This record gives sequence, C-alpha cells and structure tokens, in this order.
Amino acid sequence: MTRPVQVVAHRGSSGVRAEHTLGAYEQALTDGADAVECDVRLTRDGVLVCVHDRRVDRTSDGRGVVSTLELRELAELDFASWKARQADPLLEAAWEEADTDPERGKVLTFERLLELVLAEPSGRRVQLQVETKHPTRYGGLVERRLVEVLARHGLLTPLSRSVSPVAVLSYAPTSLRRVHAMAPLLPTVLNMDRVPVRYRDGSLPPQVAAAGIALKHVKAYPYLVERFQARGHRVHVFTADAPEDIDLLLELGVDAVISNHPRRVLTRLGRV
Repeated sequence: MTRPVQVVAHRGSSGVRAEHTLGAYEQALTDGADAVECDVRLTRDGVLVCVHDRRVDRTSDGRGVVSTLELRELAELDFASWKARQADPLLEAAWEEADTDPERGKVLTFERLLELVLAEPSGRRVQLQVETKHPTRYGGLVERRLVEVLARHGLLTPLSRSVSPVAVLSYAPTSLRRVHAMAPLLPTVLNMDRVPVRYRDGSLPPQVAAAGIALKHVKAYPYLVERFQARGHRVHVFTADAPEDIDLLLELGVDAVISNHPRRVLTRLGRV
C-alpha cells in the first residue's frame, strides 16, 4: 500500500518569504502544507524564539548571539528585509503588500507560531515540527521550556505518537532523550546530514520514531529509505525544492518531504 506523503514547510514557505517569520508560516498555511518546521533557540531572558542560526547576523539587520540577547532586543530587529531584497522583481508588489504589517517581519516567538498553527481557520490539522538547536549554553533548559509551552496548550498527550500535533526534531540524541523523558507520547525525529554507520541497518536510538536525512545523503544512498521503513521508522528528507529531487523522493516512497517551496511538492502530488 502506498504511504501518504507528508509535505512539510521548511522554516515556513521560506522560498518566497523570509524564513521563520510570521509571514513565512502564514504563506505555508495558505499553500496547504501538512506540517510546518521551525528551529527554536532560547533568549537570554528565557523565551523560545524561531531562529535557525546561533547568530542573528544572516537573517536580520542586527548582530549578536541569540542566547545573549533578550526578547525586547530581538524585537527591535528586522528579520524580513534581507529576503525582500533577494525577491524576483515580479514579486515585489506582493512583498510590499505583505510587509504593510511590520509584525510579519519581526522575530517570531515559538508560542506565537504555535498559536497561529492551532488557529488554522480552515480547520485542517497542521503538524508543528520543532527542531531544538544544540550545542547551546542553556543545555537541557531548551527542552524544558519547550515542554512547558506545549503543556500550557494541552499538547503533551496526543491520541498516539502517530497522530500527534507536534513532533520534536534534533541532531542531538540527548535532546530527544530529554523530550521523551518529559513527554513520552511526543514523536521524535533524529536529523542526520550523514547516517552514521551504526544506523545504516535501519535502526535508530530507543524511542526515536523517524529518521530525518539530508537530501544529498539520500541521493547517494537511496536504499536507506527502505531500510529504515523496514524497521518501522518513518523517513523525512530535507530539503527538496527542485522538481527532479521532489520526484525522486516520491519514487522512493519517503514519508515526509521537507521543502522551502511546499506548494511545489503539493503540485507534484496532484494536490493543488
């Protein structure tokens, strides 16, 4: 039986909107993504924010390390203009329209993103996939804060790990162990740029539900998809934007395609 493919918006619809901004995630919901992915880091004053890099230099008009800045300092920065300057001239009008609300280009707190996903007006169930970034000076406090936020929204006890509205991702097995200890029903995904030898038989650390594998590695070793699935694990692949790459992953039967352009994947699937 053919497995349904989950379409995941990588940092929102980050191919057309600045990554990790409210505008990027609103676009992902409009595009029809099945899930949205975000990276979380802890600010100096203990707030989870959606920022990929250790520093804010690449994606804002400021400088500095996220963990040394307070939320009020991050809130003063512009996280969208860099993307607008890279946009296709044909899209400039759309950018101007989207940027009339400054909130869409400001730093996005994890809680605000969670509220957006939970309030999806169409009533669709959109999963939130949260990647914890390590190493960090705050260690396990990141996972503790994440679980606290999810608990406030009643998201720690899904019907099962297969129908959870939230999944937790990390390159760090220790992070996933912490999450499992505090919230055993949440599904976890081990991200890997290269699959270590010890997992090439399709095994994963205890309690990890899925393998998140970089596209380049899957293209080099496509048999890994079947190996992990044969062991009962899901396979998520990041990040596929080119039509030929998307088609390859669909042919391989992966469980989730993570893309900066989720609408392209939905189009290849015939869903739009």
